[in-house]
Parts: sequence; structure tokens; C-alpha cells
Amino acid sequence: MGGVTTPTADLWHHYGRTRHATDRAVPGRFSWSWGQDSGPGAEALGDLTGRRVGDLGAGAARHAAHLAVHHRPARVVAVDASPAQHAMAGDLYGHLTPRLRLVRSDAVRHLQAAAGTYDVLYSVFGAVDFTEPRRLLPAAAAALRPGGRLVFSTLAHHLGGAPAHADVRHTGIGARTPDGEAAGMRRWVLREQVWSKLLDEAGFTRISTGTLPGGTGPRAAGTLLVTAFRTGRPAV
Repeated sequence: MGGVTTPTADLWHHYGRTRHATDRAVPGRFSWSWGQDSGPGAEALGDLTGRRVGDLGAGAARHAAHLAVHHRPARVVAVDASPAQHAMAGDLYGHLTPRLRLVRSDAVRHLQAAAGTYDVLYSVFGAVDFTEPRRLLPAAAAALRPGGRLVFSTLAHHLGGAPAHADVRHTGIGARTPDGEAAGMRRWVLREQVWSKLLDEAGFTRISTGTLPGGTGPRAAGTLLVTAFRTGRPAV
């Protein structure tokens, strides 16, 4: 998913393995919230009929599979840098090719090679959370067609309740290598005003934000849902 401080280790190796073994269905709904239980659904992405859509930091590609099956896009491209997540996605949803394309790549590298090809890009606690935003957001703007839409959900505050950062800096979080050794990665938890400024500087306009409730419990967290559009008019 990006943002790894130990670049040779797949720090997402262990993520989602239990669910992979027990839940192999294409999800029937799309959710943006941290708890995956509230807020708007895929309608936040607009009408996807015939559109080219990119999921940045797709993990096992569950959201991407939902869109490919239920929303008639031309294609959904699920991008993730983790070998383990890419392999799980292929095992779960490889049969959805060609409408769903699974790409193992760093998000920025993929976007830089795809200038002007996407109508919609999105991230659900994915690459936007774990990639330096001053690299990712300009690459996303360039990969979108004029008028294209970027939507992402991210933490509205740190897990445990500490406020989001008021400047562009990352938070170090714990992770483990495939061998179980302790490691770390970087996560960007920023206030909505900071995200809005970064998006404006990257070439986005019509920026809107909203907060989804976080529920209860020690791991509960509010969700910041952000929508922005690449400057320029859509091609007719």
C-alpha cells in the first residue's frame, strides 16, 4: 500500500489473511468509513458507467471487485505495491478480468505512467494514507482526465484520539515483516484544511470534505471523506 520504511519487506504480508480464508465473496456494498459500516456508498464516486476507475492501495481488491460487478465501469484498475495483497486479490477476484485489472505497483509510479487515462481515482484508507501527499496528489491529478474525480477516505484523527496533524508530516506506526520482526511504516493523518491546501496546490478544484462518525471502542476512529476534481472541463 505504500509508505514503507523498510522497502525490502512486505509489511502488508499479514493483513487480511484471516478474512481471505473465510470470506471470498464479492462484497455487496461499498463503504468509506473506518468501521466499514456507515456513510455513503459508491455514489460518492459518481456514475461509473463506461468509466475508467483506479483504486489506489487496493489491498485484496474487495472495493474494486464490488465496483466491477455492480457499477458497469469500462474497467477498474486495482493498484497495490504489496506482493501478498496482490496475490490475495488475484486468488479472490482474478476471474473478474478484464473488467477488473490487478496491478502490483507503487501508486505514484503507476500514476506517472498513466497520464490522462482515468476518469475516477479513489483510496479507502489506502495509498493516500501511506504515501507522501506532495508526491501522490500531483501524480493523481496528472493521471486524471480534465474534470476527473478523486475521492478518498482517511483518518480524521489518530487511533486513540490524538488530533490530526496541522502540517504535512507523517506518523510512524508499527508493523511486522513476513518473518514477524518488528518494523515501521509512515501514515499521513492530516487535518482537513491541510488536505484541502495540498489538493489545491496539486491542481484540484471543487474540494469538499466531510466527517463520518467513528463508533465506539479503543480502535474506533472518525473518517474524513474528501472529494476533489482535476481542473479543466471534461472532454465531450
